[in-house]
Amino acid sequence: MSGGASRWSEPERASDGGSRYRLRDLFTPLDTLLVSGGDPRLALDPEDRVNAYGCAASPEPEIWNFASATASTISQAAYDRAALAREELMHKCLFDEVEVAFDARCEDMRDELRGLLQLSPRVDVVFSPSGTDSQLHALLLARTILGARPVTIVVGADQTGSGTIHTARGHHFSSMTASGVAVRKDGAVAGLAGTSVALPLREAAPGIAMRADADAAVLHAVEATIAQGAPVLLQIMDCSKLGWRAPSAACLDEIARRWPRKVQIVVDACQARLGRRRLRSYLDRGYMVLMSGSKFFGGPAFSGALLVPKGLSRSLDRGKGIAPGIFDYAGRCDWPVAWTALRSRFERRPNFGQWLRWEAALGEIGSYYAVPAVFRAEMLAELAAGIDSMIALSPSLRSVPTAINMGDADDEEFAQATIFPFTLLRDGKPVSIAETRAVHRALARDMSEEISGSTADREVAAQRCLIGQPVRLERQDETPQAALRLCVGARLVTEAWSPDMAKARRNVQQVLDRIAHVLVKIELLLDRDAAAAVPVKSAFEV
Repeated sequence: MSGGASRWSEPERASDGGSRYRLRDLFTPLDTLLVSGGDPRLALDPEDRVNAYGCAASPEPEIWNFASATASTISQAAYDRAALAREELMHKCLFDEVEVAFDARCEDMRDELRGLLQLSPRVDVVFSPSGTDSQLHALLLARTILGARPVTIVVGADQTGSGTIHTARGHHFSSMTASGVAVRKDGAVAGLAGTSVALPLREAAPGIAMRADADAAVLHAVEATIAQGAPVLLQIMDCSKLGWRAPSAACLDEIARRWPRKVQIVVDACQARLGRRRLRSYLDRGYMVLMSGSKFFGGPAFSGALLVPKGLSRSLDRGKGIAPGIFDYAGRCDWPVAWTALRSRFERRPNFGQWLRWEAALGEIGSYYAVPAVFRAEMLAELAAGIDSMIALSPSLRSVPTAINMGDADDEEFAQATIFPFTLLRDGKPVSIAETRAVHRALARDMSEEISGSTADREVAAQRCLIGQPVRLERQDETPQAALRLCVGARLVTEAWSPDMAKARRNVQQVLDRIAHVLVKIELLLDRDAAAAVPVKSAFEV
């Protein structure tokens, strides 16, 4: 089947085979379930048994994780929570139909997520397999809210997920949906297709910096679009791949003043690197928010969600028309129970993989916020200072400027940077994108056999570590480069915390020591060009 057409006529979507088959699916090995119910990016390489981000389906505690801007390996605690959740659902299925028990559990997870993020019960949560899927959900809902097909304006289009270029226009972002329907990548999602405007955040001038005119560019794009008679879905950026945010709060206030009811804002907060006060302020202003449990919080890839303020959700459930192509991107349990009219249009199709990844993510979120706020803030500040210093001292690394408009009270601990991008140099000259990718692949492998130095050097080279994937950087009148990223994630904080402050300080120092180790390994790989020995077929080429 192609083109995204639904396999089901709407009245018949709830009767597709019987609960016994779905109950049988719960007995699938946990590792298999954890990588199910997603798009092809989750598939494990048959040789390396890792996905496109270098992560296995089960815990690998020997790998050091500094890759949370991309993806993290699942922790043992999160894996154990997923296993227990599956057992509990199996038990409940002895008394209820699978779909009924599963629906109830998803609703409980919405309550749990709201509680952990300190959100009002009036905020609705739409679950999805990934933040990319959630973008399609946001587009669907924006059409209902605005009463017409909007033009999507994407702020930070050069630093968001690669699928956004497709989802912003209502197009398929992969060759397969999470529900297993084959589609044509970049083909129109039936009933959702439209147009989009991409606003990059990189300065057009030579060098690597955030553009200074981001607010003006956003205002101009909104004004030009509305002048053509179309409403706007404005996707703003709260923490890009390089840690940038735009536009400013003042710009958003100006948009609200000049174009009331003509612009619906959705915040790309999929990195989840924002304070809970800031998150609440977005929702209080009537913005939808895209988020994920698999970036900063360190849950397994992929787990997406769309947060919807109650003021919007009331109008959503009254919407009469629905884009038929969306049926392949959601099941009934993804939508809040209160949205009865919308839910009734969708198939009762439990996505066990998506659910278990969110169970794991909720475990990580809960553990992070159980750590005292003072320690969270102090540790992030200490890591930021240490990482900045280490990158500055390295002759082979050049730091990329991080956020320029962060630091108010709403940021809480995220007043500190948690993504540290840098480019690679050899003999003072930029390293090519291909070589940067090779270094990234080699970091995740034991490279001791390729390093002919001292025993100490080979021990450094042996340590496997994940860091953020390369981000391509186009440069005016210069050869493109790629930036790697050291990422501080919630799990580093959770695992370092101890009520014994002396032990906690030692734990923080151990994290800094490991980061120094990673940078030394990069130096070794560049010095000896050993990274070239890693096969290009690696799953890291995405």
